[in-house]
Amino acid sequence: MKKKILFCATVDYHFRAFHLPVMQWFQSQGWEVHVAARGDLELPYTDRKFDLPLERSPFKTGNIVAYRKLKALIDNERYSIIHCHTPVGGLLARLAARKARIEGTKVIYTAHGFHFCKGAPLKNWLLYYPVEKRLAALTDCLITINREDYERALKRQFRAGSVSHIHGVGLAMDRYHPISVLEKEQRREQYGYRRNQLLMICTAEFNANKNHQLLLHVMENLKEKLPEAKLLLAGQGELQEACKAQAEQLGISHMVDFLGYRDDLAELLPICDLAVSASLREGLPVNIMEAMASGLPIVATENRGHCELIREGKNGFLLSPRDIDGFAVRIQLLGAFQDSRAHMGQSSVELVKLYALDKVLEELEELYKPYMDERLKGLEQLQWQAL
Repeated sequence: MKKKILFCATVDYHFRAFHLPVMQWFQSQGWEVHVAARGDLELPYTDRKFDLPLERSPFKTGNIVAYRKLKALIDNERYSIIHCHTPVGGLLARLAARKARIEGTKVIYTAHGFHFCKGAPLKNWLLYYPVEKRLAALTDCLITINREDYERALKRQFRAGSVSHIHGVGLAMDRYHPISVLEKEQRREQYGYRRNQLLMICTAEFNANKNHQLLLHVMENLKEKLPEAKLLLAGQGELQEACKAQAEQLGISHMVDFLGYRDDLAELLPICDLAVSASLREGLPVNIMEAMASGLPIVATENRGHCELIREGKNGFLLSPRDIDGFAVRIQLLGAFQDSRAHMGQSSVELVKLYALDKVLEELEELYKPYMDERLKGLEQLQWQAL
């Protein structure tokens, strides 16, 4: 009989976006792969999929139903490993797996960025910190993807079986890469942009945390200084229309292109001159890694995820999320000095290699291997004790 692993998260597109290579690896090792999440996506490398009514907010009553269904699933399927992601998915899976852990199931949780961090609101510390610390006791391996979270988990004595750090979810380096000057000019023409126009790009969901409003105020600051500059905003979200209205109000609509959802970022990123991000909180942002692999310097706000990836003055600049003037000055500098821009872009390419998918898969394989036979050993011990 094949050993089984369950991957659990709040929504199923989390796996399509980040974890398909890991699921493929488990199947290649002869394991049966199950997924439990909200949504009806058909996922590759998945033997069975369970659509559960998980909600992003921990206070939604749908999570009670989801917990009961998840517990019944775990108790019935007798998984060797459960790997959970996202705050609510991680919460419910670890609670639901308490009985299974006694019988030998190993529970792994990846924290994609604790909601409590340096600069986070007090309510985040009051709500999420005590919950995560308690849940650590129900976790065999707690995986962090940035140094700040890793050091905090150790310092605060999160009592997981082990606490580990890996370099994110892995970036497909073959998809994102710089292009030649000639190809850049040709592709810009195809997208409707001019050869010498300064293009900056932000790829992010329109929500409060991504803080697009700062970028719009930066463009207002640059309206007279760099009138030909363009800010490309790729993404959707609840605040998209409000940002469009703000751009109109600030008189910068002609300087901002709202691109909506894009599936051509690998082609779009290399035609830009730099990437920008105004996020208030990040774990380890994939959008920044994609921009770095495409050869772009980065101008971004200070937070643990950005600080993990950006070296001040080497491949970009880090600023306070309130420093509109400083943001604008850094963009002006990158616009004025093409050689520096190219040098910093090359530094981005070199720095992001540490986060390449093949390297992250190697790290994960090393983490998984000690747990891949543990359930069988645990059952043998239980049988021996029963004799």
